[in-house]
Amino acid sequence: MSRLGNKSVAIPKDVKIEVKDGAVCVEGPKGKLARKLCGGISVEINAGTLLVKRAANTKIDKSLHGLFRALIVNMIVGVTQGYLKELEIQGVGFKAAVAGDKLNMALGFSHPVNYVIPAGIKIETPKPTQVVIKGIDKELIGKVASEIRAFYPPEPYKGKGIRYLGEHVKKKIGKAQATGK
Repeated sequence: MSRLGNKSVAIPKDVKIEVKDGAVCVEGPKGKLARKLCGGISVEINAGTLLVKRAANTKIDKSLHGLFRALIVNMIVGVTQGYLKELEIQGVGFKAAVAGDKLNMALGFSHPVNYVIPAGIKIETPKPTQVVIKGIDKELIGKVASEIRAFYPPEPYKGKGIRYLGEHVKKKIGKAQATGK
């Protein structure tokens, strides 16, 4: 039994939630998000609270019950407060800058790396070695951050690369130090 899925969700005053055609639409001050529900999951709205229900007690329905409640909570937080993910770039000569709808990065390759910013995402570079990703869709922000990080993940010997802010990279000792020469 999903303990998380049974909890009701408080709907803030400035958020409007609509359930129609098997989809949940959440609209708030920062924007609008929609998500299609699975067959065994339904949503009820009563007096400022939202309750996610499941049709049966099958293993799939139980797992989706808590998942969809969490996804709806993420949508509510997204349209009211928004989400933010920060990346830091480490390495000599490594830098990033936003130009129009592209993120241009110099990552030590023979060519610059360009990343097209998807709709609904705003990217800022307050410093050349810092990338800030903002938006209302938590899932999309995480996807964009992982795609940018994948261009040059932090390597374990010198620590160069793109990493999440505060991410710790465990460094390895080199071959020469390991043998004692």
